[in-house]
Amino acid sequence: MIEKLKNLGWKQFGGLVLIVIIIIAFGFGGFGGGFSTNNQNNIAKINKTNVTTQDFIDYVNQSGISQEAIRNNLENNIIEELLSGLISTTLINLEIKDFNLSINEKTILKNIKENKNFHDENGKFERVKYEKFLLSKNMSAPIFELKLKNRELQKHLFDFIGAGTITPKFLINKKYEENNRSLDIEYFDMENLYKIKSNYTDDEIKLFIEENKDQLKKEYIDFRYVILNPKNLIGIEEFNQKFFDEIDEIENKISQGNSFENILQNIKVNIIDIAKFAPSSDEQSNEGLIYAKKESKLDLIESGDNFLLYKIDNEYDLAPDLDDEVIKNELAELIYQKGKFDYNRKILEEIQNKKFDNTKFDELSNFNKEYMTINSIKDDKVFEINSVEMLYSLPINSFTLVNNSENRIFLVKIIGSNKNLFNKESEDYKDFINNEFTNTRKSILASYDQLLTSKYQIQLNQKTIDRVKNYFK
Repeated sequence: MIEKLKNLGWKQFGGLVLIVIIIIAFGFGGFGGGFSTNNQNNIAKINKTNVTTQDFIDYVNQSGISQEAIRNNLENNIIEELLSGLISTTLINLEIKDFNLSINEKTILKNIKENKNFHDENGKFERVKYEKFLLSKNMSAPIFELKLKNRELQKHLFDFIGAGTITPKFLINKKYEENNRSLDIEYFDMENLYKIKSNYTDDEIKLFIEENKDQLKKEYIDFRYVILNPKNLIGIEEFNQKFFDEIDEIENKISQGNSFENILQNIKVNIIDIAKFAPSSDEQSNEGLIYAKKESKLDLIESGDNFLLYKIDNEYDLAPDLDDEVIKNELAELIYQKGKFDYNRKILEEIQNKKFDNTKFDELSNFNKEYMTINSIKDDKVFEINSVEMLYSLPINSFTLVNNSENRIFLVKIIGSNKNLFNKESEDYKDFINNEFTNTRKSILASYDQLLTSKYQIQLNQKTIDRVKNYFK
């Protein structure tokens, strides 16, 4: 939402703001650290409804966010975030008006009197507690009651939208029963079916390089660098002000365009010359740190307790060198992984095209299958949870590939399924019901959000937004 507000200017965007207001849920905060102005320029427009700078100011004042906090977070798009909240609130208010929703004063007073925060030890409403609350929030009773009314209207709106979202109990029971049935499976590890990495020949590796030469090219650099520390800069091992002054001086020379040689003119250090370097791992060596910063041809960077002054002399791309054992092993690993992927894909295609059967399953397993029972859709003791969920979506006698938490691949056949008894009073069942209601409601709200996208056109006045930002600078 914030990204849309940041980027749109006077462009249009839809009703995606709905969920934002559900999350923002205005609290009962006070009017702290606000500002005031009579500037009535429009900062946004929702269809024919203008959102003025005064509206925005009032919203900021009510948020309780101080001017200092806003000023310190201008670069973090706090103005856009606040504006998204205001637009969300305005849009919801327009919906409340459009649906002609209302709430009477008696309901508001009833809610206040039933608020346990305002009760005495006997559970009776105590006016003094209510007054103290208003004082602590720097808020008058009419303002508090207006905010409470707005919250109740918003609640009525979402209740109105979500009407009829209760899923029938028999469907819930059926789904819970489905998720908690047990699955009987046969399976075996695919690892023994893949070609061993060490069995790939040099000719196969060369062919792989030729077929993927553009992707396999690696950028190399030639560079020189020195390691700087208190010992070789100021003659002692202490990190003191003099040492950091010397470091500052080197950084100044870099910014002034001095050469690598000129900077080291009066510094006695060994220059380390590195040719044809590209990192072979994620290890944070000095060379690896310099490679990561290669966009800067001459620079000073930190490496642990040392500083590195480096100069990039050349950058170039090279195809993999098979005489380098490290590179050769990396290529063998790539070919091995590609071989596994291709073999797995072939098996899946046979399954999808109904060309895979029990005979092929027994043949590949070499009759060395394992048997197990998965107790429920949440049982991830052997296979990772996404694989288990996929198994529960398949019919009996289906085949598929799954993986465990270590990403080892297994070929599985579902051979049976059994219903399990369940207790409707269990916490697991109650949680399941709540999640089902929540998911159904989310689905309806998402559909409603799409409706708002077509119903409302929101425009932002970027010039006014910039003026508001300038106020805080």
